[in-house]
Amino acid sequence: MLVDVALVTLVNNPEAKGMTFLADPPRFLFYTGKGGVGKTSIACASAVKLADEGKKVLLVSTDPASNVAQVFGIKIGNHITTVESVPNLSALEIDPQQAAQAYRDRIVGPVRGVLPDAVVAGIEEQLSGACTTEIAAFDQFTALLTDSAITSGFDHILFDTAPTGHTIRLLSLPGAWNTFLHEGKGDASCLGPLSGLEKQRDQYKDAVDALANPTRTRLILVTRAQTSTLAEVARTHDELADIGFSDQHLIINGVFPDEEGPKDLLASAIRERERSAIDNMPSALRSIPTDRVLLKSQNLVGLDALRHLLTDEKGEVYLSRIDTNLRIPTLGSLVDDIVKDGHGLVMVMGKGGVGKTTIAGAIAVELALKGFSVHLTTSDPAAHLAETISGELEHLTVSRIDPSIETARYRQHVLETKGAQLDSAGRALLEEDLRSPCTEEIAVFQAFSKVIREAGNKFVVMDTAPTGHTLLLLDATGAYHREVTRQIGDSQVHLLTPMMQLQDPKQTKVLLVTLAETTPVLEAANLQKDLRRAGIEPWAWVINQSITVADTHSRLLLQRAHNEFIEINKVLETHSTRCALVPLCRNEPVGIERLRQLVRR
Repeated sequence: MLVDVALVTLVNNPEAKGMTFLADPPRFLFYTGKGGVGKTSIACASAVKLADEGKKVLLVSTDPASNVAQVFGIKIGNHITTVESVPNLSALEIDPQQAAQAYRDRIVGPVRGVLPDAVVAGIEEQLSGACTTEIAAFDQFTALLTDSAITSGFDHILFDTAPTGHTIRLLSLPGAWNTFLHEGKGDASCLGPLSGLEKQRDQYKDAVDALANPTRTRLILVTRAQTSTLAEVARTHDELADIGFSDQHLIINGVFPDEEGPKDLLASAIRERERSAIDNMPSALRSIPTDRVLLKSQNLVGLDALRHLLTDEKGEVYLSRIDTNLRIPTLGSLVDDIVKDGHGLVMVMGKGGVGKTTIAGAIAVELALKGFSVHLTTSDPAAHLAETISGELEHLTVSRIDPSIETARYRQHVLETKGAQLDSAGRALLEEDLRSPCTEEIAVFQAFSKVIREAGNKFVVMDTAPTGHTLLLLDATGAYHREVTRQIGDSQVHLLTPMMQLQDPKQTKVLLVTLAETTPVLEAANLQKDLRRAGIEPWAWVINQSITVADTHSRLLLQRAHNEFIEINKVLETHSTRCALVPLCRNEPVGIERLRQLVRR
């Protein structure tokens, strides 16, 4: 499709709206939300607005997917840097990966060469996950919350990405972390990272107190007008409210403008879906102050774009003549390659909100329609797999592993074994550690292991899989391997653990699902690195909900399709030689026929 569109300015009200989340702001503002919702853009726009009002502002990023430096067009790094183009504004980027590596070196260094290499490797892997990265970043920005000498010249300090409730609770618990570890009472996912924090205990207490003080700190939850994203941010709201974050505000970002809806069938469908999601959002979110930020046509890079973000102005649409007939395979072409083996495991992975469940359902339906026996299963608590399929199909079996049930069973087992001889402080630490997301992944993986074995004689399509860190943690500790070995005893049965099956490309195909947007692509790339570290090579990428190959005449959507080209080319040139593009549809892809259409477009 060739389009040739002249310059069009879409303006409703160019004057800045009164955003409630910036009304009488406290000194510390924390922005949080899942990848791709626009945390960094909102945080940067807020910093510019406050600086324009004459406030001295420090913008701090701890988000590994953040692009603060790109937004302002300058190099920032791990030191306070003046943003010359914005008087009163300075910025600081804490590289979480760099912080985590320095943190690991500090902990592992003293035992390297003292303990066996295999033991050191196990410790390093225990310190390789998201919990370590977050705690290490928290270790660095704690000084910004407590050290007046560093921040005395700033009226406001804005943080792009807040620590999770799990991390804050863990840092708040009494007890001797080092003693707990050194006595061998625990080896779960987050106690290892805590072993380097003992000396900073008082400083952390001051930081946690500052976070929970509404006169000093405000939490801004950034989300999109999507059912799954709103459900996830509601869980974050509840989790942080439970530990004292009382001053919370909600921003629904990227809301489709009302006046764009009637112009185009796809645009109208998007607007109606968003309205439904907002009208039916979780009740917990209805009780907190809420702002809506309109969807903009342009990429949010540069001061002009940032200054327009928190207004009712839609910005300018300019499209030169572009060719949207991309020569990228469809999802159907990937399925055609999958069926050549006749059976196997298909793992559909990706961050929340990118449409994993839909893609997994579409693949499973197409395989079943081709006559293959298929087991489609999920562990995603937000995935309504049965509703997505919405019907019965010959050769297709659908199941759901309940993460809450599996995790409760796993926690109980750990508490009855490792926790049996602990004192009250040690048990409290273990119980908090077992609230880690890694705990759920390990518990669910054990349940998945039973399903994986079926892939020897049928297709198993798995929606939502454990991260590479969790897989490596399991492999490093050998927990599952040892359990299997114990069960088979001294028999000569060939040992094939699920981990070995996942690493075999002849038996397992991993599909990474993303959107053609900056943060989702970056997060998918990081997930790919994580999996490769675990010896698992992703087989293909799926770019979902693409406007580029959608049927639309909306100028706003066409401009966004134009912007997608950058990310699509990035995937093709940098991340994957095998890729499929799935269009954004007018109707929700629910039901066998609509799922089938996704594959056959």
